[in-house]
This record gives sequence, C-alpha cells and structure tokens, in this order.
Amino acid sequence: MCTFLDVTRPRQARGLVPAALCLVMLLASMPGQASDAAILRCRALAAPADKLACYEAIVVVGGERNAPAPAAPAAEESRFGLENKLAPAPAAVIQTTIPGLFRGWAPGDVLQLANGQRWQINDDSYGVLTATNPKVSIRRGMLGAFYLEIEGTNRSPKVRRLP
Repeated sequence: MCTFLDVTRPRQARGLVPAALCLVMLLASMPGQASDAAILRCRALAAPADKLACYEAIVVVGGERNAPAPAAPAAEESRFGLENKLAPAPAAVIQTTIPGLFRGWAPGDVLQLANGQRWQINDDSYGVLTATNPKVSIRRGMLGAFYLEIEGTNRSPKVRRLP
C-alpha cells in the first residue's frame, strides 16, 4: 500500500519521496499487465498457426519483439566439440628424481630435480627422510597448486616452481 494515500497521517509525514516511489512502482508494473493481457488474448485463439503468430507478435518489456537466437558464426561451429583437443592439455604429473642424498625438507627449501627444474616447498610442513636418488612426482592440485610426492613417504608438501 502506498503511504502517501494514508489520510490519517499528518501532511508533513506524507512527503514526496514515498509518493514518487509509489508512482514509479505503479508505472513499472504496467507493461507486465499489458503483456499478461496479450498472452490471454493469444490463449483464446483456436487455430495453432494463429496462436503462434499472436505469441510472436507480443512485445517484451524492453520494447523489442521476440527474435530468434542469432546463428553461431561458422568459426565457432567448426571448433564445436574440439575445445579440449585444439590445445594440448598440460601434463598432470611430472616424474623424475632428486639426485644425490636427500635428507628431507623444511618450509622454504629449494629442491633441484634431475630434470633441471627447481621447486620450493611452499607450505609449513617438515619431513625427515634419508634416501639416495629418490623418485619424485609433482602432481597438479586444485586451483593451480602443485604437490611433491616422494618415494618412501606418504606426505606430500605443497611446492611452487622457481624460474
């Protein structure tokens, strides 16, 4: 209910802002009512072809007629279904070794792998493991994270690659 119509309130309390707001709401609801009337008129038609023509002629709230969806460009159609095949997917895992004697890790340690890559421990984990040339795997995790799996332990510290 619009408060500006409330005659029991004093004139000073009524104000123009509630009146303007109520007027805007009333005007905004009018196209919806006109659209409902048009839909009801189309429902009353008996012939399916006439109903279809009537529904197609209804103007939407934005003032535009219902239009068919634009056709996809030929370039998009030619790539349809090949999105994952066009660019090679990044490797999910890298397997290599840590050359020499490995005694474990601590936060911030940098590990030099046999393939030449350097990876830094990027979490607060510690691990003690004495091994010579242990096999390691670096696996992709969620949200761009990488985890180092070292043969001989079930712990996987989070790592990041260094240039």
